[in-house]
Parts: sequence; structure tokens; C-alpha cells
Amino acid sequence: MRMGAPANAPAGLWTLVMRRLRADRVAMVSLAVVALFLAMLALSLMGAIGAGWEQEVAVTYAPPSFIGPDAVMEQGAGVARTAPPPNGFDPLAGDIAAIIEAQGAAITAPPPARLATLAFGADKWGHDVLLKTIKGGETSIVVGLAAALLAVFLGTLFGAFSGYFGGVVDDLFNWFYSVFTSIPSILMILAVAAVLQHKGVTTIVLILGLTGWTGPYRLIRAEYMKHKGREYVMAADAIGASHWRKMFSHIFPNISHVALVQLSILAVGFIKAEVILSFLGFGVPVGVVSWGSMLNEAQNELILGKWWQLTAAATAMALLVTAFSLFTDALRDALDPKLK
Repeated sequence: MRMGAPANAPAGLWTLVMRRLRADRVAMVSLAVVALFLAMLALSLMGAIGAGWEQEVAVTYAPPSFIGPDAVMEQGAGVARTAPPPNGFDPLAGDIAAIIEAQGAAITAPPPARLATLAFGADKWGHDVLLKTIKGGETSIVVGLAAALLAVFLGTLFGAFSGYFGGVVDDLFNWFYSVFTSIPSILMILAVAAVLQHKGVTTIVLILGLTGWTGPYRLIRAEYMKHKGREYVMAADAIGASHWRKMFSHIFPNISHVALVQLSILAVGFIKAEVILSFLGFGVPVGVVSWGSMLNEAQNELILGKWWQLTAAATAMALLVTAFSLFTDALRDALDPKLK
């Protein structure tokens, strides 16, 4: 007779977590919003959407379609150049005629017509704000996730060694931790960015990851200090398991939920940090768009009454950050073993 699992066997940790998440409607809606942004990220990375954001398809500051065309915005860029001078004499007319005759009639071909309106408007260069928001989300989300992975990796590695070995190793890492936490995080980020003087996505990831490991380190260190004296670790030691195996094959699976929650929390914080860095001019270089660079451009546009780029970038960031934060709170509650 084949023996199966007992009918009253207790459910595993992740089974209980999924049950609690499915019972929380706010968590499921937040997860759907986050999944939508991640799908947008994947399509943008593949070039399926947002690829032509740098094309000048509309007139300067073309308004959104639901507002309608503006008479001031309909002025073509070539009208002023083709208008005759006030006195009726053009001193360059002969030279221009000679150039046209030498180069051929192609030089006189009119530029392609630009659209007067777009779905979410255009910036001062005529770039589609909707495509720009999608491409900017790619940069901001990649920076947030990559920097969070780096910070959690470093925090887990340092916390594991510090909490497991203790003694001099723990004192060394605690001194290192105290140095980083004695300086406000935003000032540390700005100081490192100013010293590097190099803009780029990789630089932002390194800045945020190398300065954001302190939170995961503190929590992981405490968990390792608590678990290293448990019976299952002593049993692994009795059978001759190495320190590395006990640290990452036996202890880490039992505290991985802490690292997972920290990953989601830091991703939200780093997305906002990238926006702040780009807004202050320490972020992405020229030619790369992000939500922060869009907000940086929008501050001048807002003075002129052109609010659509600011609204698009701020709304997209607010939706992602809010959904990510709500899902993180729900995940943290679902992983709490004290909650039934």
C-alpha cells in the first residue's frame, strides 16, 4: 500500500503566505499594478514599446489630445526662416541660390509635417510624452531593482558573516556599519555622486547599492545570531557540514523572507532616490531618459503652463511606488509567523 502525506499535515510557509495574500484584496490589486509595470519594463527592454521616444513627431509643447490644439503651438519651425526680411532685401539670397543649384532640388524639400496634438502631449523638442514616460520607467525600474539586489546581496553577505562568526568579525562589520549609518543616506548618496563625477545607469546602481546595504545587514545579522544556536544547525555541525554550508544551505532558507521583504522595500526607496538624483542633475546622462530627468525638464515647462510631462512622470511614479509599498506591507504581514 502506497503511503501518502498525512491529511492533517501542516501547510508550508509559502503556502500560508499565498493564502494570506489571496485573501487581501488590496495586496492582489497592488500586485497586479506591479506586474503591469514589470510587463511594461520587459516590453520596453525588448524594444516592443517606447523605442521611438526620441523622434520629434509633434510641434513644440504639443498639448494632449483631450485639450485640443493651441493656436500658439501650431506655428511651424520653418515659417520664421522663410519669411522675407522687413526691408525686402536679403543679402544672402545669391549665396543660397548657388548652394541650392549645386546641391540639387532635394535641399528644398519641406520637412515632414508634425502633429499638433498627441495622446499625452509633447515636450519642447516634440517628443511623445507617453513614449517618454514608458522609456523613463524602464530606466527608473531597472535602477531600483538592480540597486536593491546589490544592496540586499551585500547586506546578507555581511550580516551572515557578522552574525554567524561573532567576535572580531562582528566588531569589524559593526564598525563599518556605524560609519555608513552616521551620515544621512541622501547626503552620502550625493557625496558619492559628486566625487565620481560620472553619469550613467551603472553608476547610479553602484551608488545606491553600495550605500543602501545597512538596513538588510542589521536585520540579517540579528537573524543569524538567533539561528546559529538552533538544533538543526547543531545537527548540521555534528555531521561535519562546513561553515559556508551551514550559513547558506541551512540557515539562509529559514530567514530568506527577511531578505525578500528588504528587497521590495529598497526597490521602492531606490526608485525615489533615482528620481531625486536625476532631478538634481546627478542622475542619468544626456540622451537617457528617466522619470527623474522628466521631472527635471518639467520644472521649467511648468512655468510656461505646460504641465503634461510633469503629470505623466509623477503619476506613473506614484502608481508604481504606492502599489509596491502596499504589496510590501501585505507581504511583510503574510510572512509574519505570529499572524494566523
